[in-house]
Amino acid sequence: MDVKIGVTDTGRELVVSSASEPAEIEALVAESLKDPSGTLVLVDEKGRRVIVPSSRIGYVEIAPADSRRVGFSYSP
Repeated sequence: MDVKIGVTDTGRELVVSSASEPAEIEALVAESLKDPSGTLVLVDEKGRRVIVPSSRIGYVEIAPADSRRVGFSYSP
């Protein structure tokens, strides 16, 4: 899953590729938003942790990871 997190007062978004299920990620986001002084902690596919203060979360988008196309195609 690709998780995009919009951080307030920042022009860029954080993108985390996670092996977690969408429902699990949604539950983590919902739990973190209950406490404005809390944090959202996500772990990416390589085991790195991304920590975002709950008060700074503008939006969260959860979507399937894009499959990367490799090579060339030829259509006559």
